[in-house]
This record gives sequence, structure tokens and C-alpha cells, in this order.
Amino acid sequence: MKFKNIFKNKSNMTTENTEFDQELDDVTLEKNANGEQLIVEELSVEEQLAQDLAKEKDKFLRLFAEFENYKKRTSKERIDLFKTANQEVLLAMLPVLDDFDRAAVEINKSDDENLKKGVELIHEKLKSTLVSKGLEQVEIQAGDAFNADVAEAITQIPAPSDKLKGKIVDVIEKGYKLGDKIIRFPKVVVGN
Repeated sequence: MKFKNIFKNKSNMTTENTEFDQELDDVTLEKNANGEQLIVEELSVEEQLAQDLAKEKDKFLRLFAEFENYKKRTSKERIDLFKTANQEVLLAMLPVLDDFDRAAVEINKSDDENLKKGVELIHEKLKSTLVSKGLEQVEIQAGDAFNADVAEAITQIPAPSDKLKGKIVDVIEKGYKLGDKIIRFPKVVVGN
């Protein structure tokens, strides 16, 4: 679309106008939103195709990068899911493990050696099975400094000695973690 007349006054064509029209051979005029005419260079077919190719290439690269990010994100989520897939089952088994720990303490007070060995074998088998599934005990003892990120304080008592102020006095319930994630915090008593 080449326009030969730019000026609104068409009746007045001078040699100036025709020279200007000749300069516009490779230029087109377009109207912008305000109705003003703008001079825009007309692109050759090759240049237009090169621009279109560059736009499509940019779209492709962006889409490819987005897809790669999606693959990485879903892969990470999948690995995290596999790491913690057993979490609900292991949480359900923790009270059974606690009961075995309490039973082992009481049975050790007994004189029946066969009973002690039998319960100890079952207890060890349960613990080793849970450990093979990724369960680890959170190592915390009386006398350790209390850290709210690792343990849950259920109560505070006056410290029996000055050394135990702000430290763990007793561990009421063991804590466990699955991988790096604590699934049950140890319940402790803290000295005040």
C-alpha cells in the first residue's frame, strides 16, 4: 500500500511534493490510534520472513525452557513423594513400637529368660523393619540443650540443678524422622 499524497491539500501539487513522493518509494504510511499518519519502512519479503522466523524461534525456546522447568519440578516432586510415601504407615506403627519398648522394660524385670528372648527378638525385628523403610530415631537425651526445632516441650519443671536450666531433664516419648523430615517430635520435660 503505497500512498502518493501525504498532504491534505491535494489541489496544490508542486514539484516539491512529487520529489517527496519519489522518496517514499520504499516507505508506506500507516495511521496510528490518533489518526495521525506515520511513515513506516516497508520490509522486503525476506526481511519479513526473517522476523517471523525469529519470533517463532523465540516462542519455541521459551516453550522448551518452560517444559524443561516443568520436567525438573515434577521429577523433584516425585522423588519427594517416594521418600515420604511410607510416612502414614510408619506413623501408624510408632505407637506399636512404643508399646514394645515399654513391654521390653517390664519383661526384663521378669525371671523367665525364654520370654525375654522371644519378646526381644520380635522387638528387634520390628525395629529393623521400620529402619529398613527409612525410619530413624531422633537422638536426644536428658542433659542436652533444648531446641524447639528438634523437640517438643510438654512441660517445664524447676531444674534439679543449675546445670539443667534450659536443658532437657527427661525424655517422655521418643521422636522419629523419615529421611531428613521429623515425623514425630520427641516429647521432653525442660528444666526451668
